[in-house]
Amino acid sequence: MVQVDPRPQAGDTVTSVAATGSADGTRGKGLSGNSVGLLGSAVIGISTVAPVYCLTSTLGPTVGEVGVQMPAVFLAGFLPMLLVAFAYRELNKAVPDCGTSFTWTVKAFGPRVGWMCGWGLVIATIIVLSNLAGVATSFFYLLLGELTGSQVIADLDGNRAAHVLTCLAFIAVATAISYRGMTATKGVQYTLVGLQLAVLAVFVVMAVAKAQSGDLAGSLHFSWTWLDPFAVRSFSAFTAGLSLSIFMFWGWDTCLTVNEETTGSAKTPGRAALLAMLVLIGSYLLTAVASQMFSGVGHKGTGLGNPDTADNVFAALANPVMGTVLGVLLFVAVLASAAASLQTTFIPVARTVLAMSTYEALPASFAKIHPRFRSPGRATIAAGVATGVFYAVMSILSENVLIDTIYALGLMICFYYSITAFACAWFFRRELRNSARDLLFKGVFPFLGGLLLAAVFGKTLTDMWNPAYGSGSSVFGVGSVFVIGVGLLLLGVAIMLIMRRRSPAFFRGEVLTRATPALVVEE
Repeated sequence: MVQVDPRPQAGDTVTSVAATGSADGTRGKGLSGNSVGLLGSAVIGISTVAPVYCLTSTLGPTVGEVGVQMPAVFLAGFLPMLLVAFAYRELNKAVPDCGTSFTWTVKAFGPRVGWMCGWGLVIATIIVLSNLAGVATSFFYLLLGELTGSQVIADLDGNRAAHVLTCLAFIAVATAISYRGMTATKGVQYTLVGLQLAVLAVFVVMAVAKAQSGDLAGSLHFSWTWLDPFAVRSFSAFTAGLSLSIFMFWGWDTCLTVNEETTGSAKTPGRAALLAMLVLIGSYLLTAVASQMFSGVGHKGTGLGNPDTADNVFAALANPVMGTVLGVLLFVAVLASAAASLQTTFIPVARTVLAMSTYEALPASFAKIHPRFRSPGRATIAAGVATGVFYAVMSILSENVLIDTIYALGLMICFYYSITAFACAWFFRRELRNSARDLLFKGVFPFLGGLLLAAVFGKTLTDMWNPAYGSGSSVFGVGSVFVIGVGLLLLGVAIMLIMRRRSPAFFRGEVLTRATPALVVEE
């Protein structure tokens, strides 16, 4: 199968549904081609993951589950994500389409499985967007309180009306930047991601230096046994830590959703995803080791196992590690991390909705491209409105409902990542005997990654049934996290059934074919 670049060129008329661009049914979307290079794509992927925010909110809970084996669990969570990243890379080479998981899964397993895979990505992203907006709001007031020395300002985060209104303002700003296309997005992200990584580097150096001074109570000497996953005290503790670790890597696939806007769309996005993954695992391991050396894993004071600081470790470590002046930079980095991720996380949801609409799996209106910015304007606005409404409603209903919705996120992530990984092995099934490379990167590695994430999906689903999972609330004796997670998937089924009546051609497999390539010609 020779891949044809279906993107409109300068001067072409942009319509709501682009013309078919290749023999297998893939279509151009009218996006701004060649807007992002390798580095820009990798930066967008790193930004979406929000490494500083993930670290401050996950270091404590992970230590609570696995103790000093935290670095080992981070490595264990990296493995299935790396295997799935190989699947994304190979699929992107064959079909560089911004619909990514949706498009590829339709071509491998048909329209119904593909539609649900796309839904899993969309709903997971909306949940993450609402959470990021809430985190950005909290750190905004926390930072203002630190800078002004006013507890009154810091306490505004606890005012529900002020919190929700500020949160909606952050969502509106992020939507506006994303609406203006990849050029605006890329410029903002270079600054915010650079700030995050620079502050993390300073934190790591200062934490290790102070830990080695020998003057700190509770500090630990580095041990290679921290990297041994088999030293975790129990399998249940390991799986709990693994679930947290997998969440920390979510978002790298944004590199692939900008493939139609990337220079060298067949190869660059896959390389950018792998580069982003390497930067992330390096940052996570160095920060985990440095934090553990400085603080230890105790349950009091600055110990990483202290339940009172588990949800925001950097707030507790900022001044002890970096001092009063530099410590403020750590608050700035967390705010920058959440704000940057809030903005880039609009990219995958908007482009997935754009692709689903282009292929007639969603209403055609979402496929409209802004004539000036060449971005999926209507899909971006729809994502922003959905995020704002979702967060406001969840906040008004109950704090527990909002917390449980976030806990249900892991289910959605494992759902669509695992389906995409399996889709890779099936899509390339006729090529697996061509070479050892094809067997490993198109078959074995993706299948293993999908299998691992499917196992985490099943274990998480079982754990969610227990009301003790999440906030501890329940519905008729069933954990509310389970009800929310399964309910959101069933909502997707209901919408799919409605769309099947409105768009029968897509669901008959007439729009996007289930072709398996006999030959892929790379750029």
